[in-house]
Amino acid sequence: MTIVETVLVFALIPLAIYGVIALLTLRPKATRIQRYRPGQEWDYAPVWWTANPAGLPGGAHQVAAAPVEGRTAVGGARGNW
Repeated sequence: MTIVETVLVFALIPLAIYGVIALLTLRPKATRIQRYRPGQEWDYAPVWWTANPAGLPGGAHQVAAAPVEGRTAVGGARGNW
């Protein structure tokens, strides 16, 4: 291998790879998706979510299955350390 080939393989090719990665990560902000900022108008349809489905009117929740009688778990973590 000549000196020129050695420099190409061990120096310029890795530098070119690093340069491509740097260009991909340092793209301008204009190419990014617009994000919602507080104070901006919300132009999307509302999506309702609640942590308490029983509090929703009109039976919009599922009935929970009855718990199984007796112990079902074996082992597990303890509450004392």
